Amino acid sequence: MKFSLYSMAVDTFVPMLRTLSTLLDKAAAHALDKKLDFAELAQARLAADMYPLSTQVQIACHQPLAFFAYVTGGEQPRFEDGKTDGSLAALKAQIKTTIERLQSAPASKFEGVEDRPIVAPLGTTGLILELPTHQFLRDWTLPHFYFHVVTAYDILRHHGVALGKPDYMSHISHAIRKSE
Repeated sequence: MKFSLYSMAVDTFVPMLRTLSTLLDKAAAHALDKKLDFAELAQARLAADMYPLSTQVQIACHQPLAFFAYVTGGEQPRFEDGKTDGSLAALKAQIKTTIERLQSAPASKFEGVEDRPIVAPLGTTGLILELPTHQFLRDWTLPHFYFHVVTAYDILRHHGVALGKPDYMSHISHAIRKSE
C-alpha cells in the first residue's frame, strides 16, 4: 500500500472527531440523567490551569484544520477561545463543520508535499516551528489533536460520565473479533 498523507490525515481525524461527538452525546445524556446543566460540563476542567471541555473540543477541531490550511495553501483558521457558546449543539456543530471541511479538501493538494517545509508561528512567542510536512503531521498535529480529544474524554470521565476505553476506541470496533 502506498502511503498517502491525505488518507493518513483524513482517516485519522474524521473517525476521532466522530468519537468526540459521541462522547459529547453521552455527556449530554449524563447531564440530563443527573439533572445537570450541560454548560457545567462544558466549563469543567481537570485542573485550574487547563482549558475547559469546550476549549478542548475547539482545539481538537482547530488542529486538523490548521494542518490542512498549511498543506493546501488555504487561510489559517483563527483560534478564538470561547468561539462557541459551549452548548452541546454548538460544539457538535463545530465538529460536524470540521469533518465536512476536512472531507472536502482536495486530495491532490496532498500529493508530493511530504517533504515540503511547514513554518508555523507558535502563538505570540516570536518562536516558529519548522518541519517537513510529514513530520509536522506526525510530531506536531497528531499529538496535539489526540491530546485534546483524550483530555475531553478525561474531563467527562472525571465528572462522572460513564465512559470507558471502548468509547474512546470505537473507531476500530469493526476490526475487533474473537480469534479462531
